[in-house]
Amino acid sequence: MSAIRTNQLTKRFGPLAAVDHLTLEVAEGEIFGLVGPDGAGKTTTMRLLTAIMDPTSGQAWVAGHHVIRDAEKIKQSIGYMSQRFGLYPDLTVMENLDFYADVYNEPRRGRQAKVDRLLAFSNLAPFKKRLAGNLSGGMKQKLGLACALIHTPKVLFLDEPTNGVDPVSRRDFWRILYQLLRDKVTIFLSTAYLDEAERCSRVGLIHRGRLYACGTPAEVKRLMRGAILEIRTDEPRRAIGRLKQQLSAGSVGLFGDRIHVVCAEPNRLAAEVQAALGQAGLALTGIRQIEPSLEDVFVSVLAEREPAALDWQ
Repeated sequence: MSAIRTNQLTKRFGPLAAVDHLTLEVAEGEIFGLVGPDGAGKTTTMRLLTAIMDPTSGQAWVAGHHVIRDAEKIKQSIGYMSQRFGLYPDLTVMENLDFYADVYNEPRRGRQAKVDRLLAFSNLAPFKKRLAGNLSGGMKQKLGLACALIHTPKVLFLDEPTNGVDPVSRRDFWRILYQLLRDKVTIFLSTAYLDEAERCSRVGLIHRGRLYACGTPAEVKRLMRGAILEIRTDEPRRAIGRLKQQLSAGSVGLFGDRIHVVCAEPNRLAAEVQAALGQAGLALTGIRQIEPSLEDVFVSVLAEREPAALDWQ
């Protein structure tokens, strides 16, 4: 049975289609990652699915409830953690949990046991008397997650939950999410971190409101046409400008301090790279063929289907 299902779901703001005929299904008990850059339509999609916003057209169901006709039932069946810290900074960790328990009409009987479990689950027990505003970024995210889980939701929506969080806290956050899967909670999250998306059961690549690909990370990677050359140089920004002008490759992208080039013939292209950088007086410090990441796939898919879209990089 599907925990989330959409059919041609669309949201327009004037002439802009923030979500453009989105059709997808998310199975019960999986982590589904909606992946895309800022402005891709991730947050708008999440607001539609959580019944915060009505669609312009199309249909959607969450936990068996229609997002328009059964909006109040949906709100009782889901947990939602938005991008911004939505808790009360002048309340303690414990007071925030109690407040959200009251909002969701959690009965007093058995509440303390549930709160204690969430505190232990999120490693917040030692900090239950600390003001939420005095928590670190990672601890705030874990408190937000605990508050979203206080009423035992069937579906959990997380909008870029680890954005701006340090790597250690990101790892801890994902450990908690995997534990939730054992309780059959369906998790729908958005992220701009494509390396993070590889931890999901399935992913959807979204850009400018359109879903370009959907499947397991391995299935989506198979959409990649050609090989990836990773190029290292001391001046990557100068080098990428030169390579975009000179190479006959499908796409050239900057990934941190390294350049990735999609090509059909890696050996031939490696010679082109060396020649192009040498003519520009740029030193090549390394070149090798690598396995594609989801980010490589995203760039490749956009380059093939909508070349102008690559201006998000």
